[in-house]
Amino acid sequence: MGKIIAVAVPKGGVGKTTSVINIAASLAVAEKKTLIIDFDASGACSIALGFSPEKISGDIFDVFSYSKSIDKVIHKTDIPFLDFIPALVPSYQSEQRLEKLSSNIMFIANVIRTLADTYDYIIIDCPPYLKGMTTNALAVSDSLLIPIRAENFSLDALRKILRHVEYIKQTYNHRLKIEGIFFTMFEAHTKVSIMAMQDLQENFNGHLLKTVIPKNVTISESAFKGIPAVLYRALSKGSQAYLNLATEIMSKN
Repeated sequence: MGKIIAVAVPKGGVGKTTSVINIAASLAVAEKKTLIIDFDASGACSIALGFSPEKISGDIFDVFSYSKSIDKVIHKTDIPFLDFIPALVPSYQSEQRLEKLSSNIMFIANVIRTLADTYDYIIIDCPPYLKGMTTNALAVSDSLLIPIRAENFSLDALRKILRHVEYIKQTYNHRLKIEGIFFTMFEAHTKVSIMAMQDLQENFNGHLLKTVIPKNVTISESAFKGIPAVLYRALSKGSQAYLNLATEIMSKN
């Protein structure tokens, strides 16, 4: 039985999609059969993996709208052991319809669970808000991975999602656990980074992962080129950090 991990926080600009791509690619490099599912209507995972719209033959929207079964929207990537279900939402009207369809929470949860025996890890990229698709992801997931930046707004978003986790556990999914919290775009010697690290160690130390993702130009360049950083420049500090993070996740499981 594979593990389903949602990557979510109600805050944009924290490197959530970048983390999904690079954690999943790192797991695949370790020969763990891995599936990325994009639940974010922006479709950023497709861009980060180098998928143009013409390469996409179906997406998670097709599953929600009952037009395709989930096995028909799984795309092979260029990376062995890594598959991908995109989100290709072409218009605002389609996005609104997707949000309405997402109210059928247990339907999509049951559909995604049918894949759990096929993969070692299923990683779900969530939008930067709690309702709708994020709630769906948490309802099906075994655990939640939370990326944050060293800033006050991110720490506030962290507290919001941890409260939402308690609601999800009471309402939809009592199995849901916190996989971990980790820093992205971290600058170790700045005052704000030191303050943020102290805050997490004092208040959330049981969930704080050892690995931090540094601010690193390779990560930005690789996203622009549509290649995971761990394959674009494997020896860079950013790539090594994501490989270490994947190893830390595997060691917990």
